[in-house]
Amino acid sequence: MAQASEITSIPAEIKSPLEFPSESGKTPQKIQDVEISEESSVTGDGIQDDTTPKYTEEQYKKLKRKADRYLLPLMWLCYGIQQTDKTSIGTQAIFGLTKDTGLVGQQYSWLTTIFYITYMCFEFPSNIILQRYLMGRTLSCYMLCWGVVVLCVGFAQNFTQLITLRALQGVFECCISPGFILVVGSWYTTREHASRSLVFQSANAGFGIIANLTLYGIGSVQYSRGAGFQAWRYMSYFLGGMTILTGCLCLFLLGTPSEVWWLSPEEKKIANSRILSNNTGHDRTGIKRWKWKQARECLIDPCFWFAGVNAFLNSVPNGGITAFSSIINTNAGFTNLQVILLDIPRNVASVLWFICIGMITSRKKNLRLYFMTVSVVPPIAGFIMMATLPNEPQYKWIKWAGYFITVPCVVGLFLAWTLIPSNVAGRTKRTLTSSFTFVGYCVGNMVGSQIFTAKDAPRYIHGTVGCAVCFGIEFVLLIVWRVVLVMRNRRRDKQLREQGLTEEERVERGKQLGEQDYTDFENPYFRYTM
Repeated sequence: MAQASEITSIPAEIKSPLEFPSESGKTPQKIQDVEISEESSVTGDGIQDDTTPKYTEEQYKKLKRKADRYLLPLMWLCYGIQQTDKTSIGTQAIFGLTKDTGLVGQQYSWLTTIFYITYMCFEFPSNIILQRYLMGRTLSCYMLCWGVVVLCVGFAQNFTQLITLRALQGVFECCISPGFILVVGSWYTTREHASRSLVFQSANAGFGIIANLTLYGIGSVQYSRGAGFQAWRYMSYFLGGMTILTGCLCLFLLGTPSEVWWLSPEEKKIANSRILSNNTGHDRTGIKRWKWKQARECLIDPCFWFAGVNAFLNSVPNGGITAFSSIINTNAGFTNLQVILLDIPRNVASVLWFICIGMITSRKKNLRLYFMTVSVVPPIAGFIMMATLPNEPQYKWIKWAGYFITVPCVVGLFLAWTLIPSNVAGRTKRTLTSSFTFVGYCVGNMVGSQIFTAKDAPRYIHGTVGCAVCFGIEFVLLIVWRVVLVMRNRRRDKQLREQGLTEEERVERGKQLGEQDYTDFENPYFRYTM
């Protein structure tokens, strides 16, 4: 295997993401002459060390198990609470929120739209803050703030107060998903990104089961005490209080390897060494400098645009179904308590699908885009069923079945998020790709909440048909995305064979350039995950 002193440096300007630097007629400059930047060499507790110690596989596995114990349950809880806080507006609507606050026309839709407007506007600034400051502390402070906002929703009396609080909720919730993706990228190897991300993303459904049972209990009190109880307010009190408590817990436990207290200095070095095989550096690589060259590179990378457009197409149905699924199901003939209970089997199916995908992708490579493509097919059929069947008693269970088979649709979005730490190298480029992806996510949810208009009630045919069309376009896009990545890898493999490099040499050179904050375009030894 090539040693560090034998690694050749790569010219800064590479014309194409598939083009290798020419080696003819020139003696390669040794990487030992390249100054390793301050950002690349910072390890745990601010220790600088230009050498990469060799650790045993057992040490790596022990560190991974420790990270799993501390991070995964906490991230699962945080993400589940965030999703419940964000989507509970749909359940609250059928328990009197719209009536008690005097909402009319499209005002209810705007409660979802304004959330994603502020979510989008503050997405990029929040990502910059996450890049520059302690990620764990920053995420925890954001969580405490949105917990207070959710608590205050229970005291709202009119549309003005509600829309102001929902706007603030979008401001503070905007960093949780991209932040967790960055946390996963700083702890786990490329092979582990999908499975670990799916663990916390499964809380979208898994924690939903717990939340639905709790909200059912709160809602049932309204049946016994009467409408004067206003169950939707107590739902906000419960969710807001739980969010604040979880935010306090995050202050002590959440963070990247360099900032958490529960790793020793040596374990922090092991954690940073372990992820060098990702060819993206470690958790402190490139945090000090904003690189405009990497920003320009995003504009010519098709995968940058694929990520944003895919997020938009997947989020249009997500925004619609989040805000209007409870209303659609009550219009189909179910009571508001039945609607809560009927979400539980849907959540169970989602968790099982996530577990299946996580287990398979952690054992076999390059299956993520296959799962993403397959997962958008059933929702197409589901939304067509919801659009075409009338709201009559004999059809209500068939319409619910159509709603049920939309379960796997989120996989197309969630697995796309895991491709960011796996496939995008360069701290600035990764930050921009993450931000653009979540802009697509926000705009899609805004559009989704607005295409379900009051004049289309009670069946909302235009909205449900629009959701089916989005999934059809996304299906085509995912196929094209995978073809592009396959072609890039094949061309790079071919040129490496022509140079006579072994796989071990390729991996070692890729690590070296990753530590120097090279992008996936600049690093010809980088390989894309599919």
